[in-house]
Amino acid sequence: MKFYLEIRLLASPEIPLHFLWEKVFQQIHLGLVEKQDEQGRVPIGLSFPDYVTGEKFSLLGGKLRLLAKDEATLSQFNANKWLSRLSDYVHCTSIRPVPEKLTGHAIYQREHSKTNKERLARRYAKRHNVDYDSALRCYTSMSHLTITTPFIRLKSLSSDKAFCLWIKKTMVAEPSGTTFSSYGLSSEATVPEF
Repeated sequence: MKFYLEIRLLASPEIPLHFLWEKVFQQIHLGLVEKQDEQGRVPIGLSFPDYVTGEKFSLLGGKLRLLAKDEATLSQFNANKWLSRLSDYVHCTSIRPVPEKLTGHAIYQREHSKTNKERLARRYAKRHNVDYDSALRCYTSMSHLTITTPFIRLKSLSSDKAFCLWIKKTMVAEPSGTTFSSYGLSSEATVPEF
């Protein structure tokens, strides 16, 4: 990843950051869907430079970086076009080279929450050949399961259902891979941190 552009979300008391994330990320996702190849891979990765991890919760912050191997890929993506209806609420930088001095490399990947007791009970009952009520009692007696990974609430355009896209950050020693999902995330490909 040699080039990037940065999007700053301009939150206000009337328009909170989480609302802006929903709108901005939905538009970026739609643009990345159009960049997919036949295998569903995208040459643009995302980074969240203000990502903060805490014991009880984590935050994405107010910035999003789009990164690619070359300047042409980001130019062709045309982030300003995808964010044009949100121009009063975001600031998009020009495309810039990634600085030579990095703080490391990170993997930003989708994490699936394991907090839905009903879903977990159905799965347990099916796998262990027990009835659903017994499995549900087992999960209900457990202490509350929590997930501290930050998320963006999105709406599926295919099913019209709302869901949370949990985003997990892992720092790694060496860069790897250059293809991402239509969310700009990957379980293997890294993006530079700076």
